[in-house]
Amino acid sequence: MKRREFVTLLGSAAAWPLSARAQQPTMPVVGFIRTTSADDSAKLVEAFRRGLGEVGYVEGRNLVIEYRYAQGQMERLPALAADLVTRRVAVLAATGGTVSARAAKAATNTIPVVFTTGDDPVKAGLVASLSRPGGNLTGVSVFGARLGAKRLALLHELVPAATAIAVLFNPKNPDSEDEAKDVLEAGRALGVQIIILNASTENEIDAAFQKMVEQRVGALMLGSDTFFNSQRARLATLSTYLRIPTADTVRAFAEAGGLASYGASLSGVYRQAGVYTGRILKGDKASDLPVQLPTAFELVINLKTAKTLRLEVPPGLSARADEVIE
Repeated sequence: MKRREFVTLLGSAAAWPLSARAQQPTMPVVGFIRTTSADDSAKLVEAFRRGLGEVGYVEGRNLVIEYRYAQGQMERLPALAADLVTRRVAVLAATGGTVSARAAKAATNTIPVVFTTGDDPVKAGLVASLSRPGGNLTGVSVFGARLGAKRLALLHELVPAATAIAVLFNPKNPDSEDEAKDVLEAGRALGVQIIILNASTENEIDAAFQKMVEQRVGALMLGSDTFFNSQRARLATLSTYLRIPTADTVRAFAEAGGLASYGASLSGVYRQAGVYTGRILKGDKASDLPVQLPTAFELVINLKTAKTLRLEVPPGLSARADEVIE
């Protein structure tokens, strides 16, 4: 064999694996945005991955996920969404509330978006209807803000002697106004004075508790908001130390030492968001996937905290609880 022929053959052999690799299909990339931190989101991200797995997608095997966390700074969400859009992700999962979904909607009208939100996505302008979303958005709504009246009734049942109950809202949450109206109406029906307080920072949380002590409130209900979810340890500690029985929307609050929680199973919500993301990757259109509503709601009571607060939990309420922490 002549030298020139040998070099040509050697060059062709060396180039073949590269050519073959270039023809391998690339893995789809999913963008994942959440309003809080990575540590705070770990269990929910795992549920999201579990939902993807049910449709046949496993991160690192046939799927790449790009994560972006706002660390509680909602003003960062538009830039995070825009960054993922420039990376041309196949699907954008906008999680943690309406503000995240709105940022994704503003960033793209072509890339499919799967959201998780706490209130009515039609009223929020995210979709045309629950059954036929239209456009490029769909997802799961927990309607957490609409459970405020139910949560208040449960708290009143836990603390029947409380004649004044404070309700803490995040004024930066667009759903807070409607939730406040529902809670005020429910308070009138129960014959309880409702004291509305606001907080969107740690310092404002401390100031709100100072006001509760000064006004001698008998109990506290937390509004539906991801900021409060990220502050659950602080809120549970303050409420127990100051002997203010407190109810929240997520079970993690009761697990952190709060008195009680009532709301949708967030793990189930994020699992469904993962399922929808996988279905879109397989070819389904976001416009044809109806917005999902939660089917499972959890009442969790921390009996250890109740004893610290010297509260006697009604036996009937304990029996209705999905979980009792002792």
